[in-house]
Amino acid sequence: MRYQRALLPTLKEAPSDATSASHVLLLRAGYARRVGAGIYSYLPLGLKVLRNIERIIREELGRAGAEEVLLPALLPSDYFKETGRWELFGDNLLRLKDRKGSDYHLGPTHEEIITDLARRELKSYRDLPKNLYQIQTKFRDEPRPRGGLLRCREFIMKDAYSFDVSEERARESYEKMRVAYTRIFDRLGLDYRMVRADSGAMGGSGSAEFQVLAQSGEDLLAACRQCDYAANLEVASAPAPTPPGPEAPSVPAPEKVLTPKQKTIGEVAAFLGVAERALLKSLVYRADQQLVMVVVRGDHEVNEVKLARALGASELALAAPGDVVRATGAAPGFAGPVGYAGKIVIDRDAAALSDAICGANEADHHLRHVQLGRDFQAELAELRSVKEGDACPSCGAPLGVFRGIEAGHIFLLGTHYSSKMGASFLDEQGQMQPMVMGCYGIGVSRLIATTVEQFNDADGILWPMSIAPYQVHLVQLGAEPEVVEAVARLEAELEALGVEVLVDDREERPGVKFKDADLLGMPLRLTLGKRGLEQGVVELKPRRERDPKRVTLLPLAEAAGRLAEQVRAGG
Repeated sequence: MRYQRALLPTLKEAPSDATSASHVLLLRAGYARRVGAGIYSYLPLGLKVLRNIERIIREELGRAGAEEVLLPALLPSDYFKETGRWELFGDNLLRLKDRKGSDYHLGPTHEEIITDLARRELKSYRDLPKNLYQIQTKFRDEPRPRGGLLRCREFIMKDAYSFDVSEERARESYEKMRVAYTRIFDRLGLDYRMVRADSGAMGGSGSAEFQVLAQSGEDLLAACRQCDYAANLEVASAPAPTPPGPEAPSVPAPEKVLTPKQKTIGEVAAFLGVAERALLKSLVYRADQQLVMVVVRGDHEVNEVKLARALGASELALAAPGDVVRATGAAPGFAGPVGYAGKIVIDRDAAALSDAICGANEADHHLRHVQLGRDFQAELAELRSVKEGDACPSCGAPLGVFRGIEAGHIFLLGTHYSSKMGASFLDEQGQMQPMVMGCYGIGVSRLIATTVEQFNDADGILWPMSIAPYQVHLVQLGAEPEVVEAVARLEAELEALGVEVLVDDREERPGVKFKDADLLGMPLRLTLGKRGLEQGVVELKPRRERDPKRVTLLPLAEAAGRLAEQVRAGG
């Protein structure tokens, strides 16, 4: 492709609302353009990256035995109403009515539609297993679209669904897809972790996320620094603490102490001269309209996903300050479990404290020498988020906490949808059984931005070879006939060897061309001008080479072959 014929509208500055690296660079480099909030057009370079990602996905899913289908994006409401998700998705569902007043929506995901296809077409155990996938546009009415392609209202997703005769066979399908996902993300060249995750609104019994590590990521995950344990912070766990033994020293009776205006854990700990881990942090939550006191150790944070699961609550939020005062007799900051009349749940690390400090349910006062079982009763559960340095539950080595961007998610759904929708098959004994399902998603368009978040520098994008729009950016210096002819010959030689080439044939200064090449981010830059032609060499500089002076001179006659080898080797 010639630069002068291509649509490459680069910008010196990105719009003011573009803050993440990928948002800024994809707009500046002309890969995408904003149409509306969370809605983007893909320009030629962006579409080439998208198609390269799709190609890798299709190849690996085909290897795993999946078949591609294409389901509609405009869906009648009946299917979501059948499973209860018409209400569960709430305002995130983009709803509309047709001219007859019937309810429709734009598909945010397709479990119901694929399950309907299965119940119509798969009747016997002989029809199973099946694994069907699509790459298609999804729609979600995000309240705060942000990060450019990272969180959109319209986005492209690969979603796959497996159907099996039993839980055992479903796990085999799940494992095949896990392997396929690993191959996909390896081929994309990303630094990622597969982490245990919460199934959330998707339902089901098993779930794992593929998180791409990036400082800009909105997800937090814990990963062991020695073994392969990794989990989303929503479900990550540390080993249970050792409870106090019978030899533990006796604890004095609770003692009320004055702590004027000391509301936070840090303030109280400093005022009393103790470590934050010696305190009990007491928070009042409203769980499905019931007030519950939640107690964690002072240096820990409540994990609301774990808390909701422990309480079996569908709605969970911190109680309003007025509700806290009415329930405890004191403002937030001075609440505590001793004397609290309502339900109390305590994290197991907090329960292991035999001599703790907590709020006294009285303004400007706390209690020393508080002990679970003697001074208050509570239900025990794992409620806290793990933190940096906690022990790995698998091997005991320290855990690290990282930021990540969710790029893929796999679920073992079980019969969550098939039972509700009557997707059953006749087994070998002639009995009707619900199909056992799995669900496997990859945010295809999100992967464009995710890759840029991980691979960029101050000058622009650094595409991995596997998905770069062009593998080689050939910079032509000068318009002399012999230079133009040599560039065209080199371009043809590279393309004949299967290398995609972008030729910068503009009448611009070398500095402008080099700057644009860095911004666009092709893996390999070749430069050919009159001086190099006279010497019979072309200049090669990999995009990831940070030193601008470190270049390689290749004999012009050998350049195409050597570049093709480098491209096949991945750069």
